Amino acid sequence: MDIRKVKKLIELLEESNIAEIEIHEGEESVRISRAGTLIAPAPAPLAALAPAAAEPASAPEDDTPAGHAVRSPMVGTFYRAPTPGAKPFVTEGQTVNAGDTLCIIEAMKILNQIESDKSGKVIKIVVENGQPVEYDQPLFIIEE
Repeated sequence: MDIRKVKKLIELLEESNIAEIEIHEGEESVRISRAGTLIAPAPAPLAALAPAAAEPASAPEDDTPAGHAVRSPMVGTFYRAPTPGAKPFVTEGQTVNAGDTLCIIEAMKILNQIESDKSGKVIKIVVENGQPVEYDQPLFIIEE
């Protein structure tokens, strides 16, 4: 299968809500799936290895304001803007609608846009730009 066809399939997957696509062409086949659906169980062993270290890490969550937490659907690197030096997708105090892009999480060299699942005002951005994030880690706090 031609690499250009594979790249086109990746682009189609990114532009749609499809989680996985598999194409057969003669004897060749390719399966492409979103990283978020495969990575979810990974953090569990880390918590089991270092339970004492997990408790201090949860302390900053106590300082976060009340509201709806938009959580990371995958493990990766958090980026507030589409490119280095560009304007961030959102800032604290900004009003967003459900479906608005809030950030990008890079996982396995794939840039995944994270959208708001609620409408409201962004009252806190919990993660710093360029920082690694874990599955289900709070990224934003939105006041409805």
